[in-house]
Amino acid sequence: MMIRKAAMDDKRVILTEVNEAFSAPNSMLDLFLESFHNGEDNITHLLDHLVIVAMDQKAFEKCKSVHHYCYLHEDVGSDLSSENVYMSKAYIDLVWTKVRLWQLILEQGYSFLFTDIDVMWFRDPFRHISVYADLTIATDRFFGNPEDHSNHPNTGIVYAKPTEKNIEVLKYWREARQRFPTTNEQTVYHEIKYELSSKFDLKIQYVSTEYWGNFCQLNKNFTKLATFHPCCLVGLEKKIAQIKIMTEEWKKYKSISLKS
Repeated sequence: MMIRKAAMDDKRVILTEVNEAFSAPNSMLDLFLESFHNGEDNITHLLDHLVIVAMDQKAFEKCKSVHHYCYLHEDVGSDLSSENVYMSKAYIDLVWTKVRLWQLILEQGYSFLFTDIDVMWFRDPFRHISVYADLTIATDRFFGNPEDHSNHPNTGIVYAKPTEKNIEVLKYWREARQRFPTTNEQTVYHEIKYELSSKFDLKIQYVSTEYWGNFCQLNKNFTKLATFHPCCLVGLEKKIAQIKIMTEEWKKYKSISLKS
């Protein structure tokens, strides 16, 4: 079983999803994997615990040529292979597949750290996950208190423990889609986060953008950043261009820090 092979000794696994558009040559998949090799503290070993879920056959073939744990998601319904327009039906179908995937992983007894394929890794993001939290979520905007629901969540990075509580939370989250049928999983979470906290006594940790950064609340303090997500940018080409700029800035930072 692939998850068992990829998991760490404590049954943690790293997950991401990719489709044809994001796995094309010199596209997001290549940049994502490259970021581990450019990272600090030898984070390349984390690739041994990464499972890439391909949403179509071409993405699966590309994945197999560059990585050893690739899984073809064969039951996705819509054609999710192209670069889907933000908030189109295909886009919404694509982003909701990950919540179902998370539930399946928890049901098998594994913790997961899910990362969108356009998140660049500079350092180990596990360092910023507190043991108290049931669910840990990145933020678009962070206002100082990691337990405050006024923080703006971003489901581009999510960590969850394999508890019955979390399984029920994900079921509730998925069912809530019926109340908000034309929007994505992140917006639905934002709408129901107070319900989740009260109904399930859910302990949620929101991670500062100082550590899990983005373009919504831009912070380029490379002494602290563990990951960087080009959210608040629309369009694959624009994201790729900005990630390449960010990658070069990171390399310059590393070269200077090694000399000092």
